[in-house]
Amino acid sequence: MISNTKKPLGLDRGLTNYGDQDFARFIRRSFAKSMGISDALLNGPIVGIASTPSDFNSCHRAMPELVEAVSRGILAAGGLPRVFPTISLGELFLNPTSMVYRNLMSMDVEEMVRAQPMDAVVLIGGCDKTVPAQLMGAISAGIPAVQLVTGPMSTGRHRGERLGACTDCRRFWGKFRAGSVDSDEIETVGGWPSQPEPAR
Repeated sequence: MISNTKKPLGLDRGLTNYGDQDFARFIRRSFAKSMGISDALLNGPIVGIASTPSDFNSCHRAMPELVEAVSRGILAAGGLPRVFPTISLGELFLNPTSMVYRNLMSMDVEEMVRAQPMDAVVLIGGCDKTVPAQLMGAISAGIPAVQLVTGPMSTGRHRGERLGACTDCRRFWGKFRAGSVDSDEIETVGGWPSQPEPAR
């Protein structure tokens, strides 16, 4: 026997369990309207935006601009963007290392995607722990997802050489430890040179 029952979409997905689905639908829509959302948007698809900014995460400084751009694209396509936060992993500020928290972030993403009413999700993040964590969580949640990587951090220049992050920091630190770079130069290298790399 083939069922004609359609899976609920948009705001009707995963209604809060008050023991009365109609009440759950009514109060959810009422609260959504109190945020200024129109009936037309409430009746369309909802696309979540997993956002991971943090003042402890230097990889995600461009996050606000990316979230705004993605939100505009979703609105232009007739969907309702809903931004929500998840754990943010800033490698250099975590102890002992961000790898310890990758699976925790994955579970956070999975549960927030699964628990909230969205038909698809855009994952915005960067770095080699955040992106896998977001993808693992979204795959486990089982809804359509797309990953938007924040992109590389800004580079700088030192004595005509373009400097990035991890590799160059380790290289210069090795030279400093070996005595071929003095304390003034290592401070210059670590303090973001005054002439940033031109935009490409």
